[in-house]
Amino acid sequence: MKNNASLIYNVFLIVGDFLALVGAFSIAYILRVSISHRHIATPIRALTYLETFLVLLPFFILFFGLLGLYSREIYEQRFKETGRLIVGVFVGILFIISYGYIFNLSIFPAKLVILYGFLLALILILAFRNLMRLARRLLFRYGKGINNVLLVGDTKLSRKLINLLTPSEISGYRVMGVVGGVKQPLKSSAAYALFANFEQAISKLGPALDTIIQTELYSDEAKNSQVLTYAQEHHIAYRFVPGNSELFVGNLEAEVFRGVPVIEVHQTALFGWGRIVKRTVDLVLGVPALIIASPVMLLTALSIMLSDPGPVFFRQVRLTRYDQKFKVYKFRTIKNEYNGLSPEQAFAKMGRPDLAAAYRKNGDFINGDPRISRLGKQLRRFSIDELPQLINVVKGDLSLVGPRALVPSELDMYTKRYAILSVRSGLTGLAVVSGRRDISFDERRQLDLYYVQNWTFWGDLVILVKTVKAVLSHKGAF
Repeated sequence: MKNNASLIYNVFLIVGDFLALVGAFSIAYILRVSISHRHIATPIRALTYLETFLVLLPFFILFFGLLGLYSREIYEQRFKETGRLIVGVFVGILFIISYGYIFNLSIFPAKLVILYGFLLALILILAFRNLMRLARRLLFRYGKGINNVLLVGDTKLSRKLINLLTPSEISGYRVMGVVGGVKQPLKSSAAYALFANFEQAISKLGPALDTIIQTELYSDEAKNSQVLTYAQEHHIAYRFVPGNSELFVGNLEAEVFRGVPVIEVHQTALFGWGRIVKRTVDLVLGVPALIIASPVMLLTALSIMLSDPGPVFFRQVRLTRYDQKFKVYKFRTIKNEYNGLSPEQAFAKMGRPDLAAAYRKNGDFINGDPRISRLGKQLRRFSIDELPQLINVVKGDLSLVGPRALVPSELDMYTKRYAILSVRSGLTGLAVVSGRRDISFDERRQLDLYYVQNWTFWGDLVILVKTVKAVLSHKGAF
């Protein structure tokens, strides 16, 4: 396509990664061989060491490419990029060690050179890539490398794209015009022209366009063909959104079905190997977490028994994957006199039926809920009441990460509940790391739906790390 900014950026990434690797393993050699006076297992001349690495380091770049480190959707997400860099450097070092073993060559003069090289490679590459981001952002600010976009269609998605791509100095995209409507941008800094038809748009913007995104397919196939043909003839990148865009979420697979090309749409991206990996991670992390948390859970149980005698645990029937019912375990935080009662019954018992309406209206939450005990407030503040759910995780009722486990009686409140119930519910999730009670009920459900449709292994790791941060900061605590 006409705009080569991404290609140029990739070239700089490749060159920078290569130089960072050369620098990392050169410094590793100097630290262990030239500066340290300790005995060297295999004396290797510096020039021989450097020549060997200059020959083998291109394979590092190849591994990086196979891991998607030069793909825009990876290098624009720092956590995902960091994870893949760790894997890439590790695999590259294994390759060099294997190469030396196969050809009976001594490549590393000492074991510490390997460790130093690994750590320095990660530090230097990450530092370089962050500098590249800053440089690119600076160029965007001066209008360099910006991708000029024309949106074709007056839909909600057009409005969403305008919002996401504004301001251009951050996204790298500039919406030049919209065909068919969108009079009110979602961000005041969005500035674009409105056109009644495609012909009018290209006569005005044609030479400046780099990308055309069609968010609405016309009923007249000739009009659709006109848009695509113009993009191809003028070497402009073209994307379109299928008419029923809600179908095209989760995981897509192109295949030939009985001789006919088709696209298979999975309800969730979490299937096949992903389910196996996810369950393995639940057990590998869940079992040790349960063992470590056991002393805290024992002390909590004793505290509940002494401060407000009654059941230690709160048990409630919830729904998880494929509408399966299970009993979720939590420490009881409600005063025993209201335990087992619905919110309406409890508020009526205390003579405050007005609170029930406020509770439901606010997404099953009110500040200073009088049903909660003094100890219960502290348990909720530090999320200690959630610890017994680790038992559910080990049993397989819950996953460490997933959408909120639904209450059967509240199903009518959930749109797309069939999608949410296509995966195992979670102990934590996007709603927890996005503010919990600081966001609305509808927003929490949207986040659950987004998670189901866009699950990734790296995404789970990000949520787990952010959950620890959210718990420690008490952000949006219940």
